[in-house]
Amino acid sequence: MHGHLTFGLRPRWRAGTLGLLMGLVAAALCAGAAGNGSAAVNPTGASGAAPTPTYSWDVAHDVSAPLWQLARDRIAPDADDPADEPDRGPIATDTGYAGDGALQTTLAPPAIPAPLQSFDGLSNQDNFGIFGFRVNPPDPNGEVGPNNYVEMINLVFGVYDKSGNLLLGPVDTGTLWSDFAVPDCTDPSGDPVVLYDQFTDRWILSQFTTRGPEYWNCVAVSTTSDPTGSYYRYAFSTGVNFPDYPKYGNWTDSFVITTREFGPTIEYGIGVYALEKNKMVNGQPARAVKFFLDGNDPEVLPLVGDGLLPGDVDGKQKPKSDTAIPLVGTQDDGGPYGATFDAVNIWDLSVKWRSTPDASLSLNTQLPTDSFDSIFPCAPTSRDCLPQPGITNPAQFLDILSYRQRPTFRLAYRNFKTYESLVTNQSVEAGPGVAGVRWYEIRRVGGSYSLYQQGTYAPDDGVHRWMGSVAQDRKGDIAAGYSVVNGTSVYPGIRYTGRLAGDPLGQMTLGEGTIVDGSGVQTTTNSRWGDYTDLTVDPVDDCTFWYVNEYYTAASQATSAAGWLTRIASFKLPGC
Repeated sequence: MHGHLTFGLRPRWRAGTLGLLMGLVAAALCAGAAGNGSAAVNPTGASGAAPTPTYSWDVAHDVSAPLWQLARDRIAPDADDPADEPDRGPIATDTGYAGDGALQTTLAPPAIPAPLQSFDGLSNQDNFGIFGFRVNPPDPNGEVGPNNYVEMINLVFGVYDKSGNLLLGPVDTGTLWSDFAVPDCTDPSGDPVVLYDQFTDRWILSQFTTRGPEYWNCVAVSTTSDPTGSYYRYAFSTGVNFPDYPKYGNWTDSFVITTREFGPTIEYGIGVYALEKNKMVNGQPARAVKFFLDGNDPEVLPLVGDGLLPGDVDGKQKPKSDTAIPLVGTQDDGGPYGATFDAVNIWDLSVKWRSTPDASLSLNTQLPTDSFDSIFPCAPTSRDCLPQPGITNPAQFLDILSYRQRPTFRLAYRNFKTYESLVTNQSVEAGPGVAGVRWYEIRRVGGSYSLYQQGTYAPDDGVHRWMGSVAQDRKGDIAAGYSVVNGTSVYPGIRYTGRLAGDPLGQMTLGEGTIVDGSGVQTTTNSRWGDYTDLTVDPVDDCTFWYVNEYYTAASQATSAAGWLTRIASFKLPGC
């Protein structure tokens, strides 16, 4: 969901750092783009940009009644459709397909196992039943724990067991903050994110607020491993900045949030927050630190684009206690923000929660990538991109959202002891008028990053693949889930692919599996799709992937022009 509104505090920048940065970026470009196995390039030779931290305490915190009780007693208030918010920020114009240097057009023989579980999750019918109107886009995301799967969408959520039985919900997202001291948190406001913390055995559920003129990140941490039980509830102010598109990551001592922020007039930038996790899991007063990367600075804008993703730890091996928290963004030299080469940008966030906390944020490096083109040929608007079967008069398209210069949720982190690994992805134009999934594996050894491998998955079969999410299992195998559609026979549906750790670099080698084939189309004029999906890994075996995305059936299409459904599915890759 892309909104409007921002934050009054502006950090001071170290004089000369960014001028030196941009001057040396050109030198990095001349050295050539990094391919599979390429080394990191530090464009500054130093720490990069360094904004000033702002520290604060939570505005309010308490402990809730059990969620099942809040849900039982809930009467949903009025809510606004998140898609009604204006889409601010530069919009790129397509100038023709610029090529892709990491393209995989072959579809490997089918070797990927079938889904283990596959069941329908929440839907726009749930929204309609609660609010009397339908929301678009859904923002589907979810997380798997030892016994449950929790799904959150715009503007409702639910708790399932692993067999797909709905244990609680659907209820609106404001339910969790019923009678909270910050009334704005009690609204169903959108852009929700759910995490499971395998180290403390807790659930983290969140949403932003939309009333204004002051805004909050509302965060709830379960008091036990039961996602239907009570929660420690918190509100952290973002001032007059509207914290759009919040993305969360779970680290050792911090919960990390990145946002795309708008102020009351022309303010724009990327917010980076760390929350004091060790206090929050015990229901105590908690501190936050914020950095603001000013998107109105023409030297900063190419480095942050439309957002950064925070590292989100998978697996049982924690990062070292003194390890910086990685934040990753991408830039396209054909995009609207002035980038001069295609790259992955990596920022290091360091937070030490002492009696006097200490925090820093700096650009560590830019990793030049194989060429990619994220500016898709969409018309008549930048969201009218991908055709659907049987819709020609008038044509109704689906949004690829690739012109937004950022990777899509999550940035999945693993510590393999001898190295650390980060995987993420973004949607790109993978051929003239064809959507594909560009994915990356970044490795860190001793604080130095390298782009270990990259690929654009786009088999030459006329099917668009986009809106993906990527993760790794404990063996280092990589899986990707994504949406599919074409203009003739493939209705909006959900598929997945994968590769084993020892396979040729940059290739998804296991063919393609189907989670659900769609049978209907979306006919809303806003074309919204996503804006994100979520692939997570089961903490029980650290092998089983769980994925959630949206799709359509003929019945859901008949119910509404935006009658989307979501599907939750699990699968394993061979040998794990």
